[in-house]
Order: sequence, then C-alpha cells, then structure tokens
Amino acid sequence: MSQPSTERQSWRPVIGLAVGLSLLLSAMLIAFGLPAVSSGPHDVPIAVVAPEEAAAQIAGALEQAQPGAFDVTVASSQDEATEMILDRDVYGAFVVSADGVTVDIATAASPTVAQLLTAVGEGVAAQAGAEATVNDVVPTSADDPRAIGLSAGALPIALGGFIAGVATTLLVSGTGRRLVAVGAFAVIAGLAMTAILQFWFGTFTGSFWATSAAAMLGILATSATVLGVESLLGRPGIGVAALLIVFLGNPLSGLTSAPEMLPTPWGAIGQLLPPGATGTLLRNVAFFDGAATAKPILVLLCWLALGAALLVIAGARSRRTAREVPAAASEPLAAA
Repeated sequence: MSQPSTERQSWRPVIGLAVGLSLLLSAMLIAFGLPAVSSGPHDVPIAVVAPEEAAAQIAGALEQAQPGAFDVTVASSQDEATEMILDRDVYGAFVVSADGVTVDIATAASPTVAQLLTAVGEGVAAQAGAEATVNDVVPTSADDPRAIGLSAGALPIALGGFIAGVATTLLVSGTGRRLVAVGAFAVIAGLAMTAILQFWFGTFTGSFWATSAAAMLGILATSATVLGVESLLGRPGIGVAALLIVFLGNPLSGLTSAPEMLPTPWGAIGQLLPPGATGTLLRNVAFFDGAATAKPILVLLCWLALGAALLVIAGARSRRTAREVPAAASEPLAAA
C-alpha cells in the first residue's frame, strides 16, 4: 500500500516567526526598560526667586551639579512663582530671602520631581549656610499622598481602551453601532474609574464630573484609535494598535514620574500618545483646576478624529466591496 504524500512546508515561515517574535520581545524590553534604566531629570522647568546675581549663581550651581537637569526661569516674586506652579509652567521654585531658602513644590504634579527639588533645595540652602523651608503648593490627598492610584491607573486605561476597541470590532458590525459602543463604554468606564480613584482610593480631590469627563475623553480616544486601525487593517491592525497604546504609550506616559524624567525625546513623544495625554489631562483637571489642559485635549481629539476617520473609510470600503461582488457574480449569468 502506498503511503500518502506529504507536502513539504517551507522553513521560511518558521524562521520569520522566530525572528519576528524576537524583535517584538526586544522592542517590549526597550520600551519598558529604557525609561526605568535611563530615568533622570531632563530640562525640568523650575523657577528661582532671588536677586539677579544670586539667581545666576543658583542656575550655574544647578547646571554644574546636574548638567541639563533643570530649565531655570527667574521669577520676580514668590507670588509669581506660585502662579507659575499653579499654571503648570514649572514644577517648583527656589525662593531665596534673608530668612533662608523656601522650596516651593507641587507633589500633585509629580511626587518624584517634588522629592528631587526638596533634596536640591536643601543642598542649595546648606551651601549658603541657611535654613531650607519646604512649602507644598499643590499637595496630593491625605489618603494617597504619593498619587499611586493615578500611576497604577495608567495600564488599566491603556489596556481597557485597547480591549474595548478589539472587542467592539469582533462583536459589533456597522460603523454607527461601533461608534455608539465605544462611546457608551467610555462614559461608563470613565465614571467607574473616577469613582474608584476618588471615593475609594482617595487619589483625586477635584471635581468628580470634570475628572470623569477627562477620563471619558481619554478612554474614547484610545478605543476609537484601536477600533479604526483594526477596522482598516484587519488583524495586523491589532498589533499596530497594541504597539502604539500598550508597548509605547504606557511606558512613555510619564505617569509614574514625569515626562521630563524620561530620556529625551521619549517623554515628549509619550505626551503625543493617548495614555500620556490622558494621564496629564487627568492630573491637571483633578489637582490643578484644569490648568494646561489645551494640549492633552487637542492630542486626544486628534486621535479620536483619526480613529473615527479610519472607521468611516473601512465602512465605505466594505460597502463598496459588497456592491462589487454581486455585480461580478451576475456577469457570467448575463453572458450565458
């Protein structure tokens, strides 16, 4: 009896799969490991309130101690420096007076940067032989002094929007229904996430409804982006969306420290992706009364518009294909 013939499969797919997965693993390691390994201050904006000569000496000492770490702006008074902190123009200020050095920080802006500025300010005061007084202009809540809830929420926001986009593509058909599905998810998830962080964890202290609206926009932009890319590209679109949202957007968001604590230019790039823009928007709305929200809102609206446009293009392409298939099938019948 003759043995059934077996087709010899090419080794190219096997080798290609091994190389592709290795490259993906390497990219994940770089995306998650590089910010942690190379973390450090890079052009962190701060203010200095001091006479011109003393301000120049402080700026020079900071540059000599940590080159490129700080971007120093001279303020005319402590009130002006405080306004700069509240407007999110700077992370803190060094105020030099006859009584010593006052270190104005904003723990809500970044506990990591606040701790750094406190240590640097105490060093400046020690060199001048003076006392250092730390003043927290915008503190975090007493229930979550390190704002860990916001940092821990970065991954659920990214993964939640990603999973919602993929699930909507697989389970819901029709452009209008898909947009309604991700919109409803964004509203419900935004309210739920904000309620947990504000009323359970005690992380947020600002307006519940304003913070919820910020969360809704971030989740909607993330979900719509995933939905649009997957609808247009098919299954490869899921990989593209995962790369943008999870593998790049999450570690480069700067939520665990600050964008200025990431290697240049990764911190700036992270703020142009949905997780980074969402985190900054939530922080500024919840702790700074909506200061400096124009940029993250614009970034999220652009991603939302991109996702909706891709979804519309994919829907139009599907309808055109559906019309062409019956027409092509009817041509042989007509010829017969």
